[in-house]
Amino acid sequence: MLEKQIDPGHKPVRNALRIVGPALALTGAVFLIVGLVDFFRAFGGHGAPTLFWCIFVGMFLLPLGGILTSYGFMGPVMRYMAEETAPVGKDTFNYMAHGTQAGIRTVAGALGQGLREGGLGGGSTAMVRCHKCNALAPAEAKFCGQCGQPLGKTKPCPQCHELNDPDAKFCDNCGHALG
Repeated sequence: MLEKQIDPGHKPVRNALRIVGPALALTGAVFLIVGLVDFFRAFGGHGAPTLFWCIFVGMFLLPLGGILTSYGFMGPVMRYMAEETAPVGKDTFNYMAHGTQAGIRTVAGALGQGLREGGLGGGSTAMVRCHKCNALAPAEAKFCGQCGQPLGKTKPCPQCHELNDPDAKFCDNCGHALG
C-alpha cells in the first residue's frame, strides 16, 4: 500500500524516532539496573552506594525512550487499530440501523401526523402554552382558559415599542428592562 506523505521530511524523522527511542529506552534501563544493583549491594556490607544517581538518570531516559518509540511506531499501530475497529463499528451501525427501522418509521409517522394536524403547521388545532400556568390553549385564543392570563404579546417596550410576553422582564428585541 502506498502511503501519501503530508510532510516530505516525515519519513526521516520517523526512522530517527524508531532508532533513537529504543536506544534511549535501553540506555535508561541499563542505568536503572546499575543504580538499583549498586543500591541493594550496599545492604550486603559493600559500603555506601556510589552509583545511586544512575537510578534517576534511568528513570528519565527509560520513559523518554518509550515515548519516542511510540511516536516512531504510531502510524502502524493506528492502522492496525483502525483495521480492527472499523469492521466492528460498521457491523454495529448496520445492526442498529436494521433493528431500529420500525421504531424510526413510527416516530416519523407520529411527527408527520402532528404536523398535519397543526402542531407546528399553523392549522386550526394548533396549541399554545400559557406563560403563567403552562396550560394549553388553542392558538387563536386571546386569554388562557385556566387562569385568564392574556396569551398574546401584550407588553410594549418603552424604548423600542416591541410587544413582549405579558410576564417578560426584558424586551425580546432590545433587551431593555420592562419593569
